[in-house]
Amino acid sequence: MATAVFDEITVGYDDEGSGEALVLIHGHPFDRTMWRPQTEHFSRAGWRVIAPDLRGYGESTVVPGTTLLETFVRDTVALLDRLGVRRFVLGGLSMGGQIVMEFHRLFPERIDAMILADTFAAAETPEGRTARHAMADRLLREGMDGYAHEVLSKMIAPHTIDTRPDVARHVLGMMTGTAPEGAAAALRGRAERPDYRDLLSDVAVPVLVVVGADDAYTPVADARDIHARVPNAELAIVDGVAHLPNLERAGEFNAVLREFLNRLPSTTPAPPQAPDRTPATPCAAAPEGRRRR
Repeated sequence: MATAVFDEITVGYDDEGSGEALVLIHGHPFDRTMWRPQTEHFSRAGWRVIAPDLRGYGESTVVPGTTLLETFVRDTVALLDRLGVRRFVLGGLSMGGQIVMEFHRLFPERIDAMILADTFAAAETPEGRTARHAMADRLLREGMDGYAHEVLSKMIAPHTIDTRPDVARHVLGMMTGTAPEGAAAALRGRAERPDYRDLLSDVAVPVLVVVGADDAYTPVADARDIHARVPNAELAIVDGVAHLPNLERAGEFNAVLREFLNRLPSTTPAPPQAPDRTPATPCAAAPEGRRRR
């Protein structure tokens, strides 16, 4: 673990491995440890993997109020500049995926490829905006514990809770360990996010869209919509998992991501590697040749 201080905040981050940079942005209400299976695997496979804690989460400074997606992007840019990383593959899950889209809106020239996992591109509806502000108020009033236990079976599939108690403990620990002020600020910021759908047609870099087949928060239909809008995007659907396929079935997720990264034209060939400790089984993918409508 390392930290960087800039703009009056401290940012915690992992920076492991060497080679081309793979930057991974966590979702809400988690922290950078949600990417641990990917950080460990890809840092051994010839990549420099950088996973920051967003402001308000993990070991980064908690800033109350409202944190816009643009603020998360500019924090990430400041960190990458500090680390001397100019271009990179950028991936994010859920809120992290929306941060990736915002990053592309602001700094497309720095991105070599994108991974959009379990996320959606549309702006918030009026009802959704009201709900996010209400949840922010609730978290400030009650704390994270009740909310975390309430949503655990949506974040990961119920059978994962039963069969993978280590994953359940990890996910629950990230949620209960998040500062309510940071989570509330992010919720308010996401309520004000722009609509990225029309911008997706302008994406000119390779894009991998991944989603859990049983994700109730960002259903497969949302992933298919993104896939249809991005020219030449790839789509992978991981069966039997909910909102966190990278943790629930890390072997499958890593296999899909590895194949995508290996096809990138700018990628330096990775050295031979040991297989994932988590067994990988085939996942459902979009048919070859599917293209934007």
